[in-house]
Amino acid sequence: MISQYARLLRRRKVFFPFVFAVVARLPLAMAPLGMVVLIEDLRGSYASAGIVTGAFAWFTAVSPPLWGRVMDRWGQPLVIGATSTASSAFLAGIAAAAVGGASDPVLLVLAACAGLSFPPIAPAMRVAWRTVVADTAERRTAYAMDAVAVETIFVGGPLLLGVLLFAPAAVPLLVTACLMAVGGLAYSRTFAARSWRPEKPAGADGRSGRSPLAARGVLLTMLAGLGLAVGWGQMNVAITAAAEQIYRNESLLGLFFACAAAGSTVGGLWYGSRKWRRPERVHLPVTLAGFAAGLAAVMLVLNGGAHWAVLCAILAVAGVWQSPTNIVHQALVDTHAPPDRRGEAQGWLFAALTFGLAVGTAVAGFVVDYGGSPLAFGTAAATVAAGALVAVAAQRWWRADQQARSGEPAQPSAHIG
Repeated sequence: MISQYARLLRRRKVFFPFVFAVVARLPLAMAPLGMVVLIEDLRGSYASAGIVTGAFAWFTAVSPPLWGRVMDRWGQPLVIGATSTASSAFLAGIAAAAVGGASDPVLLVLAACAGLSFPPIAPAMRVAWRTVVADTAERRTAYAMDAVAVETIFVGGPLLLGVLLFAPAAVPLLVTACLMAVGGLAYSRTFAARSWRPEKPAGADGRSGRSPLAARGVLLTMLAGLGLAVGWGQMNVAITAAAEQIYRNESLLGLFFACAAAGSTVGGLWYGSRKWRRPERVHLPVTLAGFAAGLAAVMLVLNGGAHWAVLCAILAVAGVWQSPTNIVHQALVDTHAPPDRRGEAQGWLFAALTFGLAVGTAVAGFVVDYGGSPLAFGTAAATVAAGALVAVAAQRWWRADQQARSGEPAQPSAHIG
């Protein structure tokens, strides 16, 4: 399994853009925590830190469709280079302004600007693989490698920032800004970024095709993705509540998240290393159902008073389904989006998943207060299962759309496969 990834990474045209993209995306996990550490240390207020960090997170979530659209028209080097420079400058500005005693509204504006200008590395990397990896099976492996890298970013980013906490409070955020600038600018100069060309619009008048949101296949994919994301957000809060309320040991929190992330990493690597005969659309109900079953199992063991080690094992098994589900979502968006607006489509998927994650986090807070962490795992399972039902119902539309694009006659049957 590992040999397939090693074979890809031995290619310079794959290795360098992959590594630089990882570096450029580390701030996605480091910047919010860096802001909290800095502002709380200087102001002694988690409320101020939360407001500023929330502005950054919200604008980071809504910006990818915008920059994906611009990237589809003007290419990757200009967009990635400009946004990486601007966003890193705003992050450094937050550090300087906070140390200088700037008011909360000033920090709020700087954080919003940093989020709005956050480079669209994920959509860029997704479409760039089509340039540097010609073979379809190898491209799926590359997509899996990138999905696993995202898991590593959200685990490794906070760990790296934690190493910097011995320094003055502004240092972690300044280092985060440097990583974004270096990674983003370096990626923009790679062969993958420079050689990728936006596809020409299909219209006879040369105008851009319809919006990705007008494509039924993309909308159905995003709807199924919302089930995953809302459930994922609930799971994160439920894990935190379980460590605090059931096991009375906050030190277990990192272990619980690490087990879920490890399972997701293994699942993504395994899925990407396989050669699948069936199209991705038939995999989505299975991966969503597997994740829902894992979350339901967690609910049952918590109600049964299981040892924390049992919870670790089940979280790892539930996590196995996460990365494959993300990989399939991205593949379906690629399949059903207008060819000249794939970057924008991937941006919309990122925005939908981020929005769903935020909704799930908010909902879980009320659920935990009402019925405890087991109930939150149960509602998370139900939400993901609803996404699986959407994926089942969408099969005939996905298949008809795919057949129409390939010129094949549509089949009347609606069963999966």
